[in-house]
Amino acid sequence: MPVKALFKPFHLGTLELPTRVVMAPMTRSFSPGGVPNSKVIEYYRRRAAAGVGLIITEGTTVGHKASNGYPNVPHFYGEAALAGWKKVVDAVHAEGGKIVPQLWHVGSVRRIGTEPDASVPGYGPSEKIKNDQVVVHGMSKQDIQDVIAAFAQAAKDAQSIGMDGVEIHGAHGYLIDQFFWEGSNQRTDEYGGDLANRSRFAIELIQAVRAAVGEGFPIIFRFSQWKQQDYTARLVQTPQALGEFLKPLADAGVDIFHCSTRRFWEPEFDGSELNLAGWARKLTGKPTITVGSVGLDGEFLQFMVNTDKVAQPASLEKLLERLNNDEFDLVAVGRALLVDPDWAQKVRDGREADILPFSREALMTLV
Repeated sequence: MPVKALFKPFHLGTLELPTRVVMAPMTRSFSPGGVPNSKVIEYYRRRAAAGVGLIITEGTTVGHKASNGYPNVPHFYGEAALAGWKKVVDAVHAEGGKIVPQLWHVGSVRRIGTEPDASVPGYGPSEKIKNDQVVVHGMSKQDIQDVIAAFAQAAKDAQSIGMDGVEIHGAHGYLIDQFFWEGSNQRTDEYGGDLANRSRFAIELIQAVRAAVGEGFPIIFRFSQWKQQDYTARLVQTPQALGEFLKPLADAGVDIFHCSTRRFWEPEFDGSELNLAGWARKLTGKPTITVGSVGLDGEFLQFMVNTDKVAQPASLEKLLERLNNDEFDLVAVGRALLVDPDWAQKVRDGREADILPFSREALMTLV
Protein backbone atom coordinates (compact mmCIF):
# COMPACT_ATOMS: atom_id res chain seq x y z
CA MET A 1 0.00 0.00 0.00
CA PRO A 2 1.39 3.46 -0.90
CA VAL A 3 2.93 5.26 2.05
CA LYS A 4 1.95 8.71 0.79
CA ALA A 5 -0.79 9.00 3.42
CA LEU A 6 1.94 9.27 6.05
CA PHE A 7 3.53 12.16 4.21
CA LYS A 8 0.55 14.38 3.53
CA PRO A 9 0.48 17.75 5.33
CA PHE A 10 -1.76 18.20 8.37
CA HIS A 11 -3.34 21.52 9.33
CA LEU A 12 -5.12 22.47 12.54
CA GLY A 13 -5.39 26.18 13.28
CA THR A 14 -1.86 27.54 13.53
CA LEU A 15 -0.34 24.04 13.49
CA GLU A 16 0.87 23.16 10.00
CA LEU A 17 2.75 19.87 9.79
CA PRO A 18 4.63 18.75 6.69
CA THR A 19 3.90 15.05 7.39
CA ARG A 20 1.66 12.87 9.53
CA VAL A 21 4.66 11.25 11.25
CA VAL A 22 4.94 12.19 14.93
CA MET A 23 7.88 11.40 17.18
CA ALA A 24 6.45 9.86 20.34
CA PRO A 25 7.74 11.18 23.69
CA MET A 26 10.41 8.88 25.12
CA THR A 27 12.33 9.47 28.34
CA ARG A 28 16.08 9.46 27.71
CA SER A 29 17.72 10.95 30.85
CA PHE A 30 20.38 12.68 28.74
CA SER A 31 20.10 16.15 30.31
CA PRO A 32 22.39 16.51 33.35
CA GLY A 33 21.12 19.20 35.67
CA GLY A 34 17.84 19.23 33.79
CA VAL A 35 19.31 21.30 30.93
CA PRO A 36 19.14 20.12 27.29
CA ASN A 37 22.64 20.17 25.79
CA SER A 38 24.15 19.97 22.31
CA LYS A 39 23.48 16.22 22.06
CA VAL A 40 19.79 16.80 22.77
CA ILE A 41 19.67 19.52 20.10
CA GLU A 42 21.23 17.22 17.52
CA TYR A 43 19.01 14.28 18.52
CA TYR A 44 15.83 16.17 17.68
CA ARG A 45 17.28 18.02 14.69
CA ARG A 46 18.20 14.78 12.91
CA ARG A 47 14.69 13.40 13.15
CA ALA A 48 13.11 16.61 11.89
CA ALA A 49 15.56 16.63 8.98
CA ALA A 50 14.50 13.10 8.02
CA GLY A 51 10.80 13.88 7.68
CA VAL A 52 9.21 13.77 11.13
CA GLY A 53 6.40 16.31 10.95
CA LEU A 54 5.86 16.80 14.67
CA ILE A 55 8.28 16.05 17.46
CA ILE A 56 6.83 15.53 20.92
CA THR A 57 9.76 15.82 23.26
CA GLU A 58 10.64 13.44 26.01
CA GLY A 59 8.78 14.22 29.22
CA THR A 60 9.89 17.57 30.65
CA THR A 61 9.20 18.36 34.29
CA VAL A 62 7.18 21.42 35.23
CA GLY A 63 8.27 23.84 37.92
CA HIS A 64 6.99 22.04 41.00
CA LYS A 65 9.25 20.58 43.66
CA ALA A 66 7.88 17.03 43.28
CA SER A 67 7.45 16.89 39.51
CA ASN A 68 10.54 14.80 38.73
CA GLY A 69 10.99 11.07 39.25
CA TYR A 70 14.16 10.16 37.37
CA PRO A 71 17.79 11.30 37.00
CA ASN A 72 18.89 13.69 34.24
CA VAL A 73 15.38 14.41 32.99
CA PRO A 74 15.10 17.82 31.30
CA HIS A 75 13.25 20.63 33.08
CA PHE A 76 10.81 22.97 31.45
CA TYR A 77 11.46 25.79 33.86
CA GLY A 78 14.41 27.96 34.79
CA GLU A 79 16.51 30.20 32.57
CA ALA A 80 19.16 27.63 31.62
CA ALA A 81 16.72 24.86 30.68
CA LEU A 82 14.47 27.17 28.66
CA ALA A 83 17.50 28.56 26.83
CA GLY A 84 18.48 25.01 25.97
CA TRP A 85 15.02 24.24 24.67
CA LYS A 86 15.05 27.43 22.58
CA LYS A 87 18.10 26.05 20.76
CA VAL A 88 16.25 22.78 20.16
CA VAL A 89 13.25 24.67 18.77
CA ASP A 90 15.42 26.69 16.41
CA ALA A 91 17.24 23.58 15.16
CA VAL A 92 13.97 21.69 14.49
CA HIS A 93 12.39 24.69 12.75
CA ALA A 94 15.47 25.11 10.57
CA GLU A 95 14.81 21.59 9.21
CA GLY A 96 11.15 22.32 8.51
CA GLY A 97 9.76 20.38 11.47
CA LYS A 98 7.48 21.32 14.34
CA ILE A 99 8.00 20.58 18.02
CA VAL A 100 6.03 20.59 21.27
CA PRO A 101 7.21 19.75 24.79
CA GLN A 102 5.53 17.06 26.80
CA LEU A 103 4.77 18.67 30.17
CA TRP A 104 5.05 16.14 32.97
CA HIS A 105 4.56 15.62 36.69
CA VAL A 106 5.25 12.07 37.88
CA GLY A 107 3.16 12.32 41.05
CA SER A 108 3.43 9.43 43.48
CA VAL A 109 5.91 7.61 41.23
CA ARG A 110 8.60 9.88 42.69
CA ARG A 111 10.70 8.36 45.48
CA ILE A 112 12.52 10.08 48.34
CA GLY A 113 16.13 10.56 47.26
CA THR A 114 15.24 11.73 43.76
CA GLU A 115 16.75 14.93 42.36
CA PRO A 116 16.62 17.88 42.54
CA ASP A 117 15.67 17.85 46.27
CA ALA A 118 16.15 14.38 47.73
CA SER A 119 14.02 15.17 50.78
CA VAL A 120 10.80 15.74 48.82
CA PRO A 121 8.44 12.74 48.66
CA GLY A 122 6.06 11.93 45.86
CA TYR A 123 2.87 13.94 45.59
CA GLY A 124 -0.39 12.25 44.77
CA PRO A 125 -4.16 12.32 45.18
CA SER A 126 -3.96 10.32 48.40
CA GLU A 127 -1.39 9.98 51.17
CA LYS A 128 0.72 6.85 51.50
CA ILE A 129 2.70 5.98 54.63
CA LYS A 130 5.30 3.21 54.82
CA ASN A 131 7.29 2.32 57.93
CA ASP A 132 5.95 5.45 59.65
CA GLN A 133 7.32 7.64 56.85
CA VAL A 134 5.24 9.66 54.39
CA VAL A 135 6.30 8.32 51.00
CA VAL A 136 3.43 9.98 49.12
CA HIS A 137 2.16 13.36 50.24
CA GLY A 138 -1.62 13.56 49.82
CA MET A 139 -2.19 16.79 47.94
CA SER A 140 -4.10 19.61 49.56
CA LYS A 141 -6.27 21.90 47.47
CA GLN A 142 -3.45 24.45 47.59
CA ASP A 143 -1.04 21.80 46.30
CA ILE A 144 -3.44 21.13 43.43
CA GLN A 145 -3.53 24.81 42.55
CA ASP A 146 0.27 25.03 42.73
CA VAL A 147 0.67 22.18 40.26
CA ILE A 148 -1.94 23.65 37.94
CA ALA A 149 -0.07 26.97 38.02
CA ALA A 150 3.19 25.18 37.21
CA PHE A 151 1.68 23.58 34.10
CA ALA A 152 0.17 26.89 32.99
CA GLN A 153 3.52 28.66 33.40
CA ALA A 154 5.34 25.93 31.49
CA ALA A 155 2.86 26.24 28.62
CA LYS A 156 3.29 30.00 28.56
CA ASP A 157 7.07 29.57 28.50
CA ALA A 158 6.76 27.06 25.65
CA GLN A 159 4.83 29.61 23.65
CA SER A 160 7.36 32.35 24.43
CA ILE A 161 10.36 30.36 23.12
CA GLY A 162 8.60 29.41 19.89
CA MET A 163 7.30 25.91 20.57
CA ASP A 164 4.43 24.94 18.27
CA GLY A 165 2.11 23.79 21.06
CA VAL A 166 2.26 21.67 24.19
CA GLU A 167 1.40 18.13 25.16
CA ILE A 168 0.04 17.49 28.65
CA HIS A 169 1.00 14.05 29.97
CA GLY A 170 -2.18 12.56 31.40
CA ALA A 171 -1.30 8.89 30.92
CA HIS A 172 0.58 5.85 32.26
CA GLY A 173 -0.06 6.19 35.97
CA TYR A 174 1.61 9.59 36.46
CA LEU A 175 0.05 12.44 38.43
CA ILE A 176 -2.87 13.48 36.23
CA ASP A 177 -3.69 9.85 35.52
CA GLN A 178 -3.43 9.07 39.24
CA PHE A 179 -6.38 11.40 39.76
CA PHE A 180 -8.33 9.63 36.98
CA TRP A 181 -7.69 6.15 38.31
CA GLU A 182 -9.89 4.87 41.14
CA GLY A 183 -7.07 2.66 42.38
CA SER A 184 -4.88 5.65 43.25
CA ASN A 185 -7.49 8.34 43.94
CA GLN A 186 -9.22 7.70 47.24
CA ARG A 187 -10.17 11.33 47.89
CA THR A 188 -13.54 12.20 49.37
CA ASP A 189 -13.65 15.84 48.24
CA GLU A 190 -14.65 17.24 44.83
CA TYR A 191 -11.50 15.75 43.25
CA GLY A 192 -12.46 12.17 44.15
CA GLY A 193 -15.42 9.84 43.83
CA ASP A 194 -16.85 9.08 40.39
CA LEU A 195 -14.84 9.55 37.20
CA ALA A 196 -16.39 12.95 36.54
CA ASN A 197 -15.03 14.20 39.86
CA ARG A 198 -11.71 12.41 39.40
CA SER A 199 -11.37 14.29 36.10
CA ARG A 200 -11.79 17.69 37.77
CA PHE A 201 -8.04 18.16 38.35
CA ALA A 202 -7.25 17.54 34.66
CA ILE A 203 -10.09 19.76 33.48
CA GLU A 204 -8.99 22.67 35.68
CA LEU A 205 -5.38 22.16 34.58
CA ILE A 206 -6.30 22.21 30.88
CA GLN A 207 -8.43 25.30 31.41
CA ALA A 208 -5.51 27.05 33.11
CA VAL A 209 -3.15 26.12 30.28
CA ARG A 210 -5.64 27.40 27.73
CA ALA A 211 -6.00 30.67 29.62
CA ALA A 212 -2.20 31.04 29.76
CA VAL A 213 -1.61 30.54 26.02
CA GLY A 214 -4.84 31.92 24.58
CA GLU A 215 -6.93 30.55 21.76
CA GLY A 216 -5.19 29.00 18.77
CA PHE A 217 -2.12 27.59 20.53
CA PRO A 218 -2.41 23.80 20.17
CA ILE A 219 -2.92 21.69 23.28
CA ILE A 220 -2.39 17.93 22.95
CA PHE A 221 -3.54 15.65 25.74
CA ARG A 222 -2.05 12.18 26.15
CA PHE A 223 -4.15 9.57 27.94
CA SER A 224 -4.14 5.79 28.29
CA GLN A 225 -6.26 2.98 29.59
CA TRP A 226 -3.25 0.99 30.87
CA LYS A 227 -1.08 2.01 33.81
CA GLN A 228 2.53 1.33 34.70
CA GLN A 229 1.22 -0.48 37.76
CA ASP A 230 -1.27 -2.59 35.78
CA TYR A 231 -1.02 -3.19 32.03
CA THR A 232 -4.48 -4.77 32.02
CA ALA A 233 -6.20 -1.80 33.68
CA ARG A 234 -9.03 -0.06 31.85
CA LEU A 235 -10.23 3.37 32.86
CA VAL A 236 -13.51 2.92 30.98
CA GLN A 237 -15.24 -0.19 29.67
CA THR A 238 -17.55 1.11 26.93
CA PRO A 239 -17.58 3.67 24.11
CA GLN A 240 -20.27 5.63 25.95
CA ALA A 241 -18.09 5.90 29.05
CA LEU A 242 -15.10 6.93 26.92
CA GLY A 243 -17.16 9.71 25.38
CA GLU A 244 -18.31 10.90 28.79
CA PHE A 245 -14.69 10.97 29.92
CA LEU A 246 -13.20 12.75 26.90
CA LYS A 247 -15.86 15.36 26.10
CA PRO A 248 -15.21 17.53 29.22
CA LEU A 249 -11.48 17.45 28.44
CA ALA A 250 -12.17 18.58 24.89
CA ASP A 251 -14.48 21.31 26.14
CA ALA A 252 -11.76 22.48 28.54
CA GLY A 253 -9.40 23.17 25.65
CA VAL A 254 -7.83 20.00 24.22
CA ASP A 255 -7.23 20.24 20.47
CA ILE A 256 -5.70 16.80 19.81
CA PHE A 257 -5.94 13.55 21.78
CA HIS A 258 -2.82 11.37 21.88
CA CYS A 259 -4.22 7.92 22.57
CA SER A 260 -1.57 5.69 24.11
CA THR A 261 -1.85 1.97 23.39
CA ARG A 262 0.73 -0.81 23.36
CA ARG A 263 -0.41 -2.18 19.96
CA PHE A 264 -2.12 0.22 17.55
CA TRP A 265 -3.91 -2.59 15.67
CA GLU A 266 -5.91 -3.90 18.64
CA PRO A 267 -9.61 -3.01 18.85
CA GLU A 268 -10.49 -1.01 21.94
CA PHE A 269 -14.00 -2.38 22.48
CA ASP A 270 -15.86 -5.51 21.38
CA GLY A 271 -17.95 -5.17 18.25
CA SER A 272 -15.72 -2.72 16.39
CA GLU A 273 -12.25 -2.72 14.82
CA LEU A 274 -11.65 0.88 15.93
CA ASN A 275 -8.63 1.34 18.17
CA LEU A 276 -8.51 3.87 21.01
CA ALA A 277 -7.54 6.74 18.69
CA GLY A 278 -10.35 5.78 16.33
CA TRP A 279 -12.92 5.86 19.08
CA ALA A 280 -11.61 9.14 20.52
CA ARG A 281 -11.88 10.79 17.10
CA LYS A 282 -15.37 9.42 16.51
CA LEU A 283 -16.66 10.45 19.95
CA THR A 284 -15.12 13.93 20.22
CA GLY A 285 -14.65 15.06 16.64
CA LYS A 286 -11.11 16.06 17.58
CA PRO A 287 -8.00 14.96 15.67
CA THR A 288 -6.19 12.03 17.25
CA ILE A 289 -2.72 10.51 17.33
CA THR A 290 -2.38 6.73 17.29
CA VAL A 291 0.67 4.98 18.74
CA GLY A 292 1.83 1.53 19.77
CA SER A 293 4.49 -0.69 18.18
CA VAL A 294 4.34 1.15 14.87
CA GLY A 295 6.81 -0.36 12.42
CA LEU A 296 7.99 -3.13 14.74
CA ASP A 297 7.05 -6.78 15.19
CA GLY A 298 7.01 -6.72 19.00
CA GLU A 299 5.62 -4.34 21.60
CA PHE A 300 7.71 -2.61 24.24
CA LEU A 301 6.81 -4.82 27.23
CA GLN A 302 8.36 -7.85 25.54
CA PHE A 303 11.60 -5.91 25.26
CA MET A 304 11.45 -4.82 28.90
CA VAL A 305 10.96 -8.40 30.07
CA ASN A 306 13.54 -9.95 27.73
CA THR A 307 16.47 -7.58 27.20
CA ASP A 308 17.98 -9.90 24.58
CA LYS A 309 14.94 -9.65 22.35
CA VAL A 310 15.26 -7.80 19.05
CA ALA A 311 12.22 -6.11 17.49
CA GLN A 312 12.47 -6.30 13.71
CA PRO A 313 10.93 -3.80 11.28
CA ALA A 314 7.36 -4.75 10.40
CA SER A 315 4.87 -4.00 7.64
CA LEU A 316 2.94 -0.72 7.78
CA GLU A 317 0.06 -2.06 5.71
CA LYS A 318 -2.50 -2.25 8.54
CA LEU A 319 -1.50 1.20 9.76
CA LEU A 320 -1.86 2.72 6.31
CA GLU A 321 -5.26 1.10 5.80
CA ARG A 322 -6.53 2.71 9.00
CA LEU A 323 -4.95 6.08 8.20
CA ASN A 324 -6.44 6.07 4.70
CA ASN A 325 -9.84 5.26 6.25
CA ASP A 326 -9.53 8.40 8.43
CA GLU A 327 -9.62 6.36 11.63
CA PHE A 328 -7.05 8.76 13.09
CA ASP A 329 -5.07 11.75 11.86
CA LEU A 330 -1.46 11.37 13.01
CA VAL A 331 0.87 8.47 13.74
CA ALA A 332 3.34 8.52 16.63
CA VAL A 333 6.45 6.40 16.18
CA GLY A 334 8.41 5.48 19.28
CA ARG A 335 11.12 2.84 19.45
CA ALA A 336 11.57 2.55 15.67
CA LEU A 337 12.39 6.25 15.49
CA LEU A 338 14.39 6.15 18.69
CA VAL A 339 17.01 3.82 17.23
CA ASP A 340 16.80 4.98 13.60
CA PRO A 341 16.69 8.76 13.15
CA ASP A 342 16.18 8.29 9.38
CA TRP A 343 13.15 6.00 9.79
CA ALA A 344 10.68 8.40 8.16
CA GLN A 345 12.92 9.08 5.17
CA LYS A 346 13.59 5.38 4.65
CA VAL A 347 9.85 4.62 4.71
CA ARG A 348 9.17 7.44 2.28
CA ASP A 349 11.87 6.22 -0.10
CA GLY A 350 10.78 2.58 0.05
CA ARG A 351 13.99 1.53 1.80
CA GLU A 352 12.35 -0.66 4.45
CA ALA A 353 15.23 -3.13 4.22
CA ASP A 354 17.56 -0.44 5.55
CA ILE A 355 15.52 0.30 8.69
CA LEU A 356 17.39 -0.60 11.86
CA PRO A 357 15.95 -3.17 14.33
CA PHE A 358 15.27 -2.20 17.93
CA SER A 359 17.48 -3.81 20.54
CA ARG A 360 19.35 -3.15 23.75
CA GLU A 361 22.56 -2.85 21.72
CA ALA A 362 20.99 -0.24 19.44
CA LEU A 363 19.92 1.81 22.44
CA MET A 364 23.50 1.97 23.64
CA THR A 365 24.50 3.86 20.49
CA LEU A 366 21.62 6.34 20.35
CA VAL A 367 22.21 9.55 18.44
